[in-house]
Parts: sequence; C-alpha cells; structure tokens
Amino acid sequence: MAGLFDKQVDDYLVARPTYPKEWFSMLAALTPQHSLAWDVGTGNGQATFSLGEHYEQVIGTDISESQLKQALQHPRVRYIHTPVSMSDDELVALLGGENSVDLVTVAEAVHWFDLPKFYSLVKRVLRKPGGIIAVWGYNASVTSPTLDGVVKRFYETSKPFWDRKRQYLWEGYRTLPFPFQSVGLGSEGEPLPLDIPKEMSFEGILRMLRSSSAVTAAKGQGVDLLSKVVIEELETAWGGVDLVRTVTYKAFMLAGKV
Repeated sequence: MAGLFDKQVDDYLVARPTYPKEWFSMLAALTPQHSLAWDVGTGNGQATFSLGEHYEQVIGTDISESQLKQALQHPRVRYIHTPVSMSDDELVALLGGENSVDLVTVAEAVHWFDLPKFYSLVKRVLRKPGGIIAVWGYNASVTSPTLDGVVKRFYETSKPFWDRKRQYLWEGYRTLPFPFQSVGLGSEGEPLPLDIPKEMSFEGILRMLRSSSAVTAAKGQGVDLLSKVVIEELETAWGGVDLVRTVTYKAFMLAGKV
C-alpha cells in the first residue's frame, strides 16, 4: 500500500505545474516587512521554497509527515508537522505568536481546510498592519481543442468520485469564502485569473491524470477511469507518445489583508 501511495505522490509531483517566480515577487512587494512567511499545506514545499527567496524565515506546515519528508530544502525554510490534534494556541506559538507573520500562503489546498477555523487563525497571526494572505489553485488545463475535449470528458466522468470539498476548486474559487480586504489581487467572488504554462510529454499528462484521488477512489469501487480505450483516445488527441506540448494550467488567486 505504501508503494502505491509513493507512486501517486511521484506522479503528482511530476505533473504539478511550477508556480511562476513572478507570483512570489508580486506578493512580497505587498508586505512592508519580510521577516516571516507561513506556507500552509506545504506538500512538496514548492511554494515554501520560492518564498525563501523573499523572506528571512519561512515556515512550511502540513498534516502529512510523508509529504514533508519529500519537501524541497532551503536555508531559510523550516518545515513543521502539524497534526490535526495540534491546538490553535500551539500552532500560534510555533509561528512566533500573534501579529508575527508577514505573508500567509496556501497553494492548491485551502479548499480542504476548516475555513472558519483557519481564517480565525490567520487573523491572529498576520502582522497588523501590513500582513497579507494569498490563496491560489488551478482546475483545468488548455492544450488544443481536441485534447481539451477528451480531458474534459475524463473529468466529467470522474466527478462522482471526487471529494465534495473540491467543488470550490472546480468553481475556480469563485464561491470560496474569503473574509479579507482586497489588495488588488482578486477578492471574494472575483479571483484573479492566472496562467501557468508547462512543457509536458504524453507520459506526463497520463501521470497527472493517474495522480488524481478520483482515479484511486474509482478503482476501489471497481471502476477504471483510465481504461485502455480512454488512454488510446488521449494518445490520439495528444498527437503521439513522443510529442512534447505546452500545457497551460488555468489558475486563480485571492489575496487580502485583515
């Protein structure tokens, strides 16, 4: 079972887009001070690592110890395992106390959180004035009309097997509660649209689809979402297994202050 999980993680990391460096420069420009950033649900540490180029100290937290073991290392970054049993007061203390964090980021994860609890915590730790919270995600990719149609059908077929919390993601965070004052990078109900281009092989697109929790959930119920027929249809639409194409992930961001 552990081997299967590790393969899913590997597939996910290979397929995941790289967040543009410009995003972090843009966010860092919004905070007057650059002492501490907190990346929540850090996963493999991609966002945390990039924040290390702009802040004196960055703390990346996650409830998954296995994810943290694979996280990218940076001299300014410290990773902390935060099990669900950890109290808010304990977490606040680990972050340096209230009114201590210049920037809070959540990449492709906030839709999983207990939002009222998380937002209450953010309001405690953000520096006032000057602290910023930014959350972002992505929910689709654009390559070509033919391929996009095949991928869209795959996702429509897989929807019954997705966790309902992903609804916020499918809706591009347009319905995500976000009780913070806008700083010009999206606001509640109107996220900022962003593009993330990525060069990808056919094997890469397959690994992206395989990494989805819906594929695993469906398989557990005896349904193969990536059957031989579906893979052949994807290959034809891609243009052959040897072709490398530019895939553009459609992303969205919300940023605000207390």
